[in-house]
Amino acid sequence: MVIDGPIPGGMLSTLAVATIALLMFHVGVTLAPGEYRAAWRAPGPLLRALFASLVAVPAVVIAVARLFELPRAAEVGMVIMAISPGAPLALRRSLGAGADRAFASGLQVTTAILAVATMPLSVAALDEFYGASAAIEPLPLAIQVFLGQLLPLSLGIGARHAFGELGAGTMTSLERVEKALLIALCVLLLVDAWSAASMAGWRVAVAIACATLCALAIGHLLCGPSAALRTAGAVSSAARNAGTAMLVATINHATPATGATIVAYLVIAALTITPYLAWRRRTAPGSGAIDEEAQNTNLP
Repeated sequence: MVIDGPIPGGMLSTLAVATIALLMFHVGVTLAPGEYRAAWRAPGPLLRALFASLVAVPAVVIAVARLFELPRAAEVGMVIMAISPGAPLALRRSLGAGADRAFASGLQVTTAILAVATMPLSVAALDEFYGASAAIEPLPLAIQVFLGQLLPLSLGIGARHAFGELGAGTMTSLERVEKALLIALCVLLLVDAWSAASMAGWRVAVAIACATLCALAIGHLLCGPSAALRTAGAVSSAARNAGTAMLVATINHATPATGATIVAYLVIAALTITPYLAWRRRTAPGSGAIDEEAQNTNLP
């Protein structure tokens, strides 16, 4: 299943891979050695965030799709996105809104790794639920997660470990290139995906917006009362990985309507999350450290 748009697929894929790799590398070089493991010193908030993203969000999305009485193909598209956690841009967006760096990074890495196991299990469960014939092997997911997220993040962490903090000039240049690529990718994605997203219809669009708002609320509430942890949990719950969702849809020969719903979910969820991020950016605490709850809970 392929969604045909005006932008050549090869160009869009290459730009997406380059942008995400640079984003993850940038995050890696800003992490102090071992910082991304700090979230596991106080595992309570991290475990709640994982529950929100991996368990609660899929259940809520199914409930919302059923509430809106969506067509079967649209419901399947929404559910495929719901079981596809670990959106690469979620980490960058949450950090920009004041999320705790160590917690957000640990959550992103853990979610990406767990998705290799949880997605095949979720697809098998949905196969029973919908009475269809669907499956996904862990290997393609593992390759995509490793090459798209874990490898560039590890290279960034390794560069920080080997060379120390990069100079201000180098970081500024890296940020400029990163922003230029990100803007170009967003523009091309909107141009390429708009017609496919519009195929889904207004009822599907409203359902996706409602599901995304519910996901934000779940992640926000479960990771409280820490502001910095709440932001990371909410964005991780609401932002889904369209790349792995398309992989599942393609392998299982999903219909064009299901593909259009996945594209619509990507666009509408990104727009729905934006006001939340603006709010969190305005109210973000000055400190980036894991705050009092994380420091006083389950620490050795």
